[in-house]
Amino acid sequence: MTALVGLKQKIRSFYGKYELYFVPFIKFAVAFLYFYWITQNMGYLEQLDNTFVLLVFSLLCSILPPVFTTACGFILMIGHALGIGLEAGGFMAFLIVLLLIFFLRLSNGQSIVVACVPICFGLDAPALLPIGSALMGDALSAFPAGCGVVLYYFVRQLRVQAPVLSGDTLGPLEKLQLMVTGDGALMNNWAMWLTIIAYVAVILVVNLIRTRSINYAWRIAIIAGGVLYVLVMYIGSFYFRVRILAGVLALQTMISVVIGLIMEILFFGGDYARAEKLQFEDDDYYYYVKVIPKAYALKSTSRRNSPSGDYRSAQEGEGASRGEGRWLDRKAQKKKEDVSDVDFRKKLEESLRDL
Repeated sequence: MTALVGLKQKIRSFYGKYELYFVPFIKFAVAFLYFYWITQNMGYLEQLDNTFVLLVFSLLCSILPPVFTTACGFILMIGHALGIGLEAGGFMAFLIVLLLIFFLRLSNGQSIVVACVPICFGLDAPALLPIGSALMGDALSAFPAGCGVVLYYFVRQLRVQAPVLSGDTLGPLEKLQLMVTGDGALMNNWAMWLTIIAYVAVILVVNLIRTRSINYAWRIAIIAGGVLYVLVMYIGSFYFRVRILAGVLALQTMISVVIGLIMEILFFGGDYARAEKLQFEDDDYYYYVKVIPKAYALKSTSRRNSPSGDYRSAQEGEGASRGEGRWLDRKAQKKKEDVSDVDFRKKLEESLRDL
């Protein structure tokens, strides 16, 4: 644990020093992975199925607020859906507008979660999305998480139905009906609805637990979220008749929990062993406060676990304290010796003689 805390301090120091470059790079990486996933699963419009276009979009998103990453992803989805046919493009645009009006406007600035959904699925760690968004955000991240799941499964659905939707065998209304109520379509995709239920439940539970004042709240929330995700997916698979590999589900969730614990160390890292409960009062109120110090590596553990500047300052401070203590000891000893050499009887006789 001490090594991880020391690593956390080094990472924070390094990140603070190069934050100007790290933030745009992270935004660029997230945007590029999101756009790349869209083109790999759709790619029906040749003008947008180009690595240069993806790089330009990603570079723009690296200097713009995160909401532009989600917006650019919507543009790519609509464009590629239009490459299938007018009906597919129109329905994709209608679905996105519907999600924006009813759900994404309530996301409280966390719409980037939509872009992170396919990335987590691509990394084979789907449980990481609800756990991570609940740790780093709030309960309202359930809205963009659910919208991201809908778009993820709808893109996969279009990939299967593209040959039929791009042909002339069906009319416009029949194509719309195929996308809405067809076999494995939006309304009948029970794997999608099960995933939405699991995501919303995990986000609400993890956020509820991690905001409590109990010791090790973050760790309890992460583990509880992983267990809840497995239970909801496994039990729901029987109700919705969705085929799930229990071993793969457990392994993916375990990986997500481990990553969540690493996030807890890097972004929170409270030292619960030194937690204190304080009480204050004024003329009108009583205040009960729980104080949890941040975890830092001790200076005396080793030179490796402390930044060199902090290590030197600590050594200098300890040396100064020892030097000051020795000076005070010598001064007190000299004063004691001076006092012991005084003949108080003689001083008293001289004082009486003067009187």
